[in-house]
Amino acid sequence: MPARSIASTPERSIHESLREYARGIAGGLMFSLPLLYTMEVWWAGFTIQPERLIVYVFATFTLLLGYNRFAGMRHDATWLEVAIDSIEEMGLGLLLAAFMLFLLGRIAADMTASEILGKVVMEAMTVAIGVSVGTAQLGGGGESDKQDQGLGMVGGDGAPHFGGQLVIGFCGAMLFAANVAPTEEIMVIAHSIDSWRLLGLALFSLASSGLILFFSEFRGAKQSVAPGGWPSVLGHTLLAYSTALVASSMILWFFGRFDGEPLITCVGQIIILGVAGALGASAGRLLLQ
Repeated sequence: MPARSIASTPERSIHESLREYARGIAGGLMFSLPLLYTMEVWWAGFTIQPERLIVYVFATFTLLLGYNRFAGMRHDATWLEVAIDSIEEMGLGLLLAAFMLFLLGRIAADMTASEILGKVVMEAMTVAIGVSVGTAQLGGGGESDKQDQGLGMVGGDGAPHFGGQLVIGFCGAMLFAANVAPTEEIMVIAHSIDSWRLLGLALFSLASSGLILFFSEFRGAKQSVAPGGWPSVLGHTLLAYSTALVASSMILWFFGRFDGEPLITCVGQIIILGVAGALGASAGRLLLQ
């Protein structure tokens, strides 16, 4: 297993640590996204007894300790380093869950503190596990990033093949978006969400795609994205998000989510589902090759 720790150390630069944070965020979203869109989990956070919530947090933290000790970190790590890393992952999970629930309109200022805390904690525990796995397992390097010939994804000059990358990105977007597209939650969120939250979701999708493709050293990125300046970054990011929106539109249409709905609601559904599609068009595209 690759040696890693989210916390910056003298041997690990701040830049490398930020890349690991980015991979952790991607992993947290990838592994928890269906739960972030699940109504039953929202209600569980509102109705669950506090003592059960405490047990849930303790059990998750214990699981993170075990994973970081035996799989995620280097074998010579001390238990203090393991504990610090696990606490950071829990914290990142809480922040990411709260941010996503806020953008989706599932938590608001007029809710009670207990309701907000319950919803955030219920979602954050799964996100934290995803952060840990993503940080440890989704990094680039190794033989998988070197074997880029004969896969149809790289041209003869070593540059990524545009058509192949587009197809793989579309497959990834379809795969991720299809996990939540049939659920009623997409419609529920679209009917209640504010326009500025939709804008926030769109910007978040764009930012996460760019971070995954160009900053986090995600597995498969070196052979999939040609190096270049800001035009290349912007072009690949916009392509990934456009692919996500097209895939989301097709899936929603297939499940009849546009039938009888006003245009603004249809657009809202596409942007909401586009968060999952963007993950698939960027992270999924890199992992599927």
